[in-house]
Amino acid sequence: MSRTFYLIPMALVAVVIGLLALSLNRDGGSRFKPSQMVGQEAPRLDLPGLFPEKKRLTIADDFEGWTAVNFFASWCVPCRAEHHVLLQLAKLDNVRLIGIAYKDDPAAAIAFLQELGNPFAETGSDMDGHAAIGFGITGVPETFFIDRKGVIRHHFAGPLTEQSLDGEIATILAEAK
Repeated sequence: MSRTFYLIPMALVAVVIGLLALSLNRDGGSRFKPSQMVGQEAPRLDLPGLFPEKKRLTIADDFEGWTAVNFFASWCVPCRAEHHVLLQLAKLDNVRLIGIAYKDDPAAAIAFLQELGNPFAETGSDMDGHAAIGFGITGVPETFFIDRKGVIRHHFAGPLTEQSLDGEIATILAEAK
């Protein structure tokens, strides 16, 4: 058989892959993704606290300024990559950062936070994944920005970056002013 016979299907596969990649990145690389939860009231949480001294993590109607809920896990490599950005986000005055350890051994999650620093004002353990289902997450890390009325305004899928903190996140946090 001729060499051309094999090159044509390979070229077609390359074109299809290229078109698929372009269609997946139509939003210019933003990781703010459409979510059915955006515009909806944030799910109320009642989870076991991650640290022994805090027995429960409850979030009901106590939203002041922006609340950022970050789902993370010690076994998640992108969570480790975003951690320094969470430490920066936690320093902002108008953001309350809440961490939820997703399907993670509490001892491993605590060790993770002790090693890298704990940016969270409060932390909970979602061993069974019910809180994650309530938020509609597809993986970790994911972060939801909730306004003072308790409505999810933005959903960030994947690790937060310094560029997103200085760009998209700074823009949405300015909305509260």
